[in-house]
Amino acid sequence: MLVERFLEHLAFEKRASSLTVKAYRGDIGQFSGFLKSELGVDDPATATDKAVRAWMMRLLERGVSARSVNRKLSALRAYFHFARTVGVIKADPTALIDPPKTPTRLPEFVAERNMERLLEEMPWPEGFVGSRDRLILELLYGTGMRLAELMGLSPADIDLRRGTVRVLGKRNKERIIPLAVPLVELLRDHLRLREELAPPLGTVLLVRPDGKPLPRRTVQSLVTRYLSAVTTQDKRSPHVLRHTFATHLLEHGADLNAVKELLGHANLAATQVYTHNTVEKLKQAHRQAHPRGGNHDR
Repeated sequence: MLVERFLEHLAFEKRASSLTVKAYRGDIGQFSGFLKSELGVDDPATATDKAVRAWMMRLLERGVSARSVNRKLSALRAYFHFARTVGVIKADPTALIDPPKTPTRLPEFVAERNMERLLEEMPWPEGFVGSRDRLILELLYGTGMRLAELMGLSPADIDLRRGTVRVLGKRNKERIIPLAVPLVELLRDHLRLREELAPPLGTVLLVRPDGKPLPRRTVQSLVTRYLSAVTTQDKRSPHVLRHTFATHLLEHGADLNAVKELLGHANLAATQVYTHNTVEKLKQAHRQAHPRGGNHDR
C-alpha cells in the first residue's frame, strides 16, 4: 500500500523521528477517513485539489487551529510528492493550495522597568555563584545572544580592552558584539573569581564552583527563577531575554539593520517581527496623547 511505502520512506530514507512518522500516519489516516466517509473515495492517492481544500475547510470549521491545519497539509504535501516521485500520480493536488493564514506571534519580552528591577535590586548570592548568575542575565540581555551561543563562550572570546565578545552563531557564522562598560567590568570581576577556583578549568566560560561546565538546563532554570522575581508573564526563558534585548533597542531608536547584525539574523525579515511591538507602543501613545487619538472625551 502506498501510504505504508511512504511511511517507510520517511523512517528509513529520510530518517524522520518516530514521532514524525506517527504524526504523518495520523494525518494521512484522517484525510483518508474524510475522503471515504464524505466523498466515497477509497484511495487517497486519487484525491483532487478540491478534496484537499474541502478537508481543510472541514477542519477549520471544527475549530482546528490554522497552525495545526498547516501541519496536516505539510504531511499531505510530503505524501503526494512521494506518490509523484514513484510514478503513482502525475500531478500533485496540493501544489497550488495556499496554507491558511496563521496569527502572527509577537515576541514576548520583559518590560524595561522590570529588567531594571532585576539587574539593580536583585539580592544576588555572595561570591562566585552570585557573580556568575548575574553575568548570565546581563550577557543574555546585554548582547541578545542565543542560549547555545552563551553556552559556547570561552574566556578567549572576550576582549575586555575593546569591550567586545566574539560569538559563533548558526551555520558557524561568527559575529562581534559590543559590550556596555558595566558589563565589561562585570566580566572582568567574574573572570578574576573564576581564576581563583581551585579545580583546573576548561575552556568554557560558565562553570560550577567545582570547575565543571555549567549544564544548559541549569542556565535555563536560573533564568526562569530570576525572571519570576520581577514578572508573572508566561514565558521566562533565555530566549525571552533575546527578544527583550531587540525590543528595547528598537524602542530607543536603534537602526533595524544594526539590530539585525547584533542578533545574527540571516535576513531583515527575521528582525522586523520586533518592530510590531514598537509600533503597538507608538499606537498606544498616539491614542493616549493625540487630541483625536480616541481616548479623549469629545
